[in-house]
Amino acid sequence: MIPPIQHDHGIITLDADYLRPGLAAIHLIVENGRVAIVDTGTNPSVPLVLAELKHLGLAPADVEYVIVTHVHLDHAGAAGALLQNCRNAKLVVHPKGARHMIDPARLVAGSIAVYGREHFFEHYGDIVPAPAERVIEADDGFRLDLQGRTLSFLDTPGHARHHYCIHDSASNSLFTGDTFGISYREFDVEGRPFIFPTTTPVQFEPDALHASIDRLVATGAVAVFLTHYGRVTGLAALAGQLHEQIDELVALTRAAPGDGQARHDWLKQAVEASLMNRLRAHGCTLDDAVCKDLLANDVELNTQGLLVWRDRG
Repeated sequence: MIPPIQHDHGIITLDADYLRPGLAAIHLIVENGRVAIVDTGTNPSVPLVLAELKHLGLAPADVEYVIVTHVHLDHAGAAGALLQNCRNAKLVVHPKGARHMIDPARLVAGSIAVYGREHFFEHYGDIVPAPAERVIEADDGFRLDLQGRTLSFLDTPGHARHHYCIHDSASNSLFTGDTFGISYREFDVEGRPFIFPTTTPVQFEPDALHASIDRLVATGAVAVFLTHYGRVTGLAALAGQLHEQIDELVALTRAAPGDGQARHDWLKQAVEASLMNRLRAHGCTLDDAVCKDLLANDVELNTQGLLVWRDRG
């Protein structure tokens, strides 16, 4: 695992230990001895969160909010289990995702359809329902007060319709889940991050994603905290790269020949080739095999999501 990273303004990036080190993060926001947790990882992440709280001299009772940017399980799988441990915490979730946190049956079924039953239970386990009375539905413009620190919620569809991002007044930064893409630290070159969009099933909508990215940049935030992975700056330049890649992915999907498995295989190869070409242009010198291994899960899921979008017409 990557050790916890302490940022200014009481923000901690904690490795969720999901699939591999440095793939998924949990962010803690600490203000005057009270805590908001942004994205939760999966059930095996819970002891890591509790250990970090103890290291900070805090208790589970000091957690006021568990916030999930959207209900995909690498972001929200441990929400119910965290609520069991953090008895004073409320779960904050997009209105379109709240019912899936209260009754996760359909969410579980959908995830099994994407990942397969064996993978699902190995990595996620049993998803604990969130008590309805402890759920706060955060629509566009909703604000939370964390000990005088304002967390503002922005509806940001495109990756998922149940996705919001959070602006933090103290740090003038954003917690963006998957809306502002993925940036693995292994691909940094001389401090410059490599970023790419995520189009995972089943609600990728390119026009909405373009608009959401622009909305995030328009906040004037100085940094973004990505769930995959950590803090990046220079939002305008990164947004330009995301816009360009979204358009390329749409064009590749429309051009994909055939149907069924043959179409899937063609598009998957094209998505991987696009990322590899961009990595080399970025200056990344890691071996091809290493890059492809780091990208393999995203290439497969992005391909699935693009094809779901195409089949919807």
